[in-house]
Amino acid sequence: MIQFLKMIFGFSKKESIRILMYHQVLPKSIAPKNDLIVTVENLDEQLNFIKNNYKTIFFKDLEKKKSTENKIILTFDDGYYNNLQYLLPLLEKHQLKATIFIPTEYIQKNENSEEKVYMNFDDIKSLNPHVIEIALHSHSHRNFSQLSIEEAETDLLKNIEILEQNKIKFTKVLAYPYGKFPKKKQKRKEFFTLLERIGITSAMRIGNNVDFYPFKNKFEVNRIDIKYGDTLKTFKWKMKFGKTKL
Repeated sequence: MIQFLKMIFGFSKKESIRILMYHQVLPKSIAPKNDLIVTVENLDEQLNFIKNNYKTIFFKDLEKKKSTENKIILTFDDGYYNNLQYLLPLLEKHQLKATIFIPTEYIQKNENSEEKVYMNFDDIKSLNPHVIEIALHSHSHRNFSQLSIEEAETDLLKNIEILEQNKIKFTKVLAYPYGKFPKKKQKRKEFFTLLERIGITSAMRIGNNVDFYPFKNKFEVNRIDIKYGDTLKTFKWKMKFGKTKL
């Protein structure tokens, strides 16, 4: 909030950036009420509002887009097949961009399944690179706050290795599974040192706040959680403040 007020009164050299967090996209007719789902109808409205008020960018373009006002990054976690079915056409319709965070073990386990819950590696490779950016979401989708530093390193390197083996281009930005990372001071320091060492450029928590670029802490970047029941009015409020209650 202090940073937000500084921005309003012109005391900060940083620019605000909104990073939205989504998961699944389904038509209202088949979408169960679940906060990990946004309906096609609601997302269409939200994207129309974004198109008229913001500039969507990829994480990999942040540095070169530093002077762009009203920057926003749309993020979708887990690589659901319904992102291919319903998100991609909406992005192309509105001429917007989004980043999809991939947990590689989820993709591997679903590859031979008759039920297409997640995209397979060929699906991911087929995504239009002008519309979709791929990034990291761990290998096994375990809570990093519950893993040792060694386990976290093994998991993240596996995430990177499998994407590379499948010739999938990706940005070294990480979304923490469940938004969690070590909180105890010493372990958090060691964990962030690990991220730096393996080349992670930034990492996403949840936080439900507007963030600012350059990031104050590149490994604790805030995302804004967009939920199933968010009306367009609620969505616009979140775009302004990051949360529904101040």
